[in-house]
Amino acid sequence: MLLETLHFLIKTISELFVLVLLLRFYLQLARAPFRHPLTQFVMAVSNFAVLPLRRVLPAWRGYDTATMVLAWAVSMLTMAVLMWLDVWPYNLLNPQILLPMTMLVLLQLFSQSLYLLMGAVMVLAILSWTNPYNGLRPVLELLTRPYLQPFRKAQLGGVDLSPLVLFLVIQVILMLPLRVLENFFLTQLKTVV
Repeated sequence: MLLETLHFLIKTISELFVLVLLLRFYLQLARAPFRHPLTQFVMAVSNFAVLPLRRVLPAWRGYDTATMVLAWAVSMLTMAVLMWLDVWPYNLLNPQILLPMTMLVLLQLFSQSLYLLMGAVMVLAILSWTNPYNGLRPVLELLTRPYLQPFRKAQLGGVDLSPLVLFLVIQVILMLPLRVLENFFLTQLKTVV
């Protein structure tokens, strides 16, 4: 019972921090206004870890590599700690375990990015119905516009169905290819003992 609680706490805190790091990366990529409260919050929560790493890892072609490397490192460390706490005996010192772990972490980062996009689209859709002049709306539009744009022609009776179509596409991606790849790399991890 105590081990399950520890597992839950480590995983939850790690995933929340990784989501903040991913949001920081995507806000910078979308060129969200720095003075916006959401951007200020994300920066305040993650500056303690990102700024020192930026001294070592500068931006590459305008991409915030320090933030993405930190998200990958936190996910990798979390996976290693959770595997160490797990009942299944993983040999973390075996170098053959590094590739499946890295691929699993990259898949997790991709799926967390998709969940982040789904959350942004959901909040944007709710705001468009309840409070279209909310201050959060412009930032969410910056984040979601490139993904909603291909589906903008999906309208029925003047109602924009592009968020629904994007939800369906994301769900299919999360269910089929990502699940298959995740299962493949998990079996690779279990065979390397």
